Amino acid sequence: MGDERVKTEGMQIIGMFQVLPKLVVFDLDYTLWPFYCECRSKHEMPSLYPHVEGILYALNDKGIDIAIASRSPTPDIANTFLDKLNIKSMFVAKEIFSSCTHKTEHIQKIHLRTGVPFKSMLFFDDEKRNIQAVSKMGATSIFVENGVNLGALRQGLAEFSENWNTSEKNKLKWLKKFCKSSNSSEEEQK
Repeated sequence: MGDERVKTEGMQIIGMFQVLPKLVVFDLDYTLWPFYCECRSKHEMPSLYPHVEGILYALNDKGIDIAIASRSPTPDIANTFLDKLNIKSMFVAKEIFSSCTHKTEHIQKIHLRTGVPFKSMLFFDDEKRNIQAVSKMGATSIFVENGVNLGALRQGLAEFSENWNTSEKNKLKWLKKFCKSSNSSEEEQK
């Protein structure tokens, strides 16, 4: 069974990293599945990219929450497809709506719903403009050209870990500098 092999490999990849995201957010069209919802009928049976189901189960089994941020003029079709694929209940948040804005509106709503800080999120999308916009919010964002796969998962977790470590180092530098200068000021006042 391919999904089980992908799940096992996904769990191994996840196990390679000490720092993990609290939430992984996925776009739908051309990220989890190879089509646009608005070009399909509710009556069709959708399919996911080959590695997607195994990756979703691996993240779930490792205790990492998953969410959807999708801009679609047909959210009813997207939700029907998630039901048909038996994966809808896996997601802690599903922001599927038509929007003229960037994905930032979806990510903001997911943040408000889950309480997960942007820097603790990993985001996958097939549109570079969404990657750029969500990156500016502080989430590690990964561009996928042919859907989410094990390589994209590995890349995403590596970049997330690197971003997290850089953020923590900068925070420590700032604290040292701030605490040092405030301690100096206090000593001067004595």
